[in-house]
Amino acid sequence: MAREFQRGHKAKISDLTAGTDLYVGVSIAGPGLTFDISCFGLDANEQLSDDRYFVFYNQPKSPEESIQQLGAQAGDSESFRVTLDRIPAGIHRLSFTASVDGAGQMSQIGPGYIRIVAGGEEVVRYSFTGSEFSTERALMIGDFYLKDVWRFAAVGQGFDGGLDALLKNFGGEVAEEAAPEQQVPAQAAGAPGFAPPPQAAAPAPAPSFGAPAQAPAPAPAFGTPPQPAAPQQQPVHSAPTMVGPLTTPPAAPYGQPPHPPQQPGPPSYGQVPGQQPGYGGQVPPPAPAPAPYGQQPPYGQQPPYGQAPGQQPAFGQQPPPYGQQHQPAAAGAGLAAALQPYKEAPTGARWTPQNQQLMRVDLSMGGQAVLARQGSMVLYQGKVDFSYKGAGFAGRIVGNATGQEMQLMRCTGRGQVFLAETGAHLHAIELQGDGICVSAENVLAFDESLQHEVRRIEGHGIPGGALFTMQFQGSGTVIVKTHGVPVVLPVTPTTFADSNAIVAWSAASQVIISSQVRLRRNAYPGHSGETVNLQFRGAPGNFIVVQPYEV
Repeated sequence: MAREFQRGHKAKISDLTAGTDLYVGVSIAGPGLTFDISCFGLDANEQLSDDRYFVFYNQPKSPEESIQQLGAQAGDSESFRVTLDRIPAGIHRLSFTASVDGAGQMSQIGPGYIRIVAGGEEVVRYSFTGSEFSTERALMIGDFYLKDVWRFAAVGQGFDGGLDALLKNFGGEVAEEAAPEQQVPAQAAGAPGFAPPPQAAAPAPAPSFGAPAQAPAPAPAFGTPPQPAAPQQQPVHSAPTMVGPLTTPPAAPYGQPPHPPQQPGPPSYGQVPGQQPGYGGQVPPPAPAPAPYGQQPPYGQQPPYGQAPGQQPAFGQQPPPYGQQHQPAAAGAGLAAALQPYKEAPTGARWTPQNQQLMRVDLSMGGQAVLARQGSMVLYQGKVDFSYKGAGFAGRIVGNATGQEMQLMRCTGRGQVFLAETGAHLHAIELQGDGICVSAENVLAFDESLQHEVRRIEGHGIPGGALFTMQFQGSGTVIVKTHGVPVVLPVTPTTFADSNAIVAWSAASQVIISSQVRLRRNAYPGHSGETVNLQFRGAPGNFIVVQPYEV
């Protein structure tokens, strides 16, 4: 009897069957949708280091035929033969995936499954439905992975990009779009070259490794996939495309009620006789609302939360998820309609703001660890390992002496980690070879690939002789937290900032401590509680970030 798996369940193959010659069947269907069902053979770093082990419609088997794509049969939309004892030593994981070919989303699919058959008997099945997904266009269904012995894991993880995005995620390269020129003769000749042979449609004895000789009728719980011949008559697969983030509709700035489109208002007070408000009586017209935060995003950065410059949600209104349009709640009352605005926002990116106070990082993308402030994890999904990241003896000495000590944890694995801290606003700043200075108390998390060190800000007449900050350089992302919505200003010769309110500045800026200022609170071990003003200088393009809050 087949074992029913749920998402995240794992088991040794030897506990499921003694055989190593396995049949893997995948069923996935949706109205008007076609799918590319593939198998990625990955190395120990979970990368496609040898593209000959990318088994898909255009390459139906691996070199030694340990992985073979068999086509639709026995009620499955696609099937594979996997011979575990023939898989080369360099392959440590087989990831079975499905992606939408053309328009469509995984939320539109019906009930589907992946199953393993050994010796003509189904030994395990993992089922899924479209209600588990939203805007994703690809799905990592299940994995065979080598951990002392071969094991199977039910993954069920959605992915926003199509087949090409999956390929890039696993370290592969997308070929130039020469495919349309090759598709014309294939269509003229009839069935595509990757379709199963004609005799495959006729009933035939099942192979000894594979599905039962009598093809069982699909269980009602999983639905019936489309006719096997239908996908073969579809046009040859077009090149998958990535979904770009959608534009958020304009909304009123924070602190202002929603208002209709701007219209020419009445003349200002005192301009035209007869239209002035009466003294002590008629109320003057409201002043124009100040430009909201985000009108000029940080240098080289996109506006936060996928919004166009100058657009913010109305006060008290939940902002739409990153990269998605705001969708009105479903008609009628109900639990699903009430929770719809708060669903997880998948984007296919490594770092994804879920809202202004919650950040998600996908550890399976990028192939590197994340260093996060201890205690900032509020939720995680998948297989994630957490370990303490010590600064070493010298690092502790420097941190204690400068006030820039950070207690960090190291996050690794394949899954998603959600980070937050005391409701602070979170901002993802991507560095591409440049640098930024951030106070340690404003850092929530960052990619381990970034170089970070304590930077000294010289000052004369200051006890101890200097103030300190953290400098990040390299390629990666640092998550900065602020109290409230910050403002980003360009650096000019007359730019001064209160050191209690400054959050970050470009690493190329020159920082000078004013001669008449006093010591910054907790920037020096004395903790005098005084404040310090900082003057910034630099070439055009430098910037500072200030929060509306004094630490």
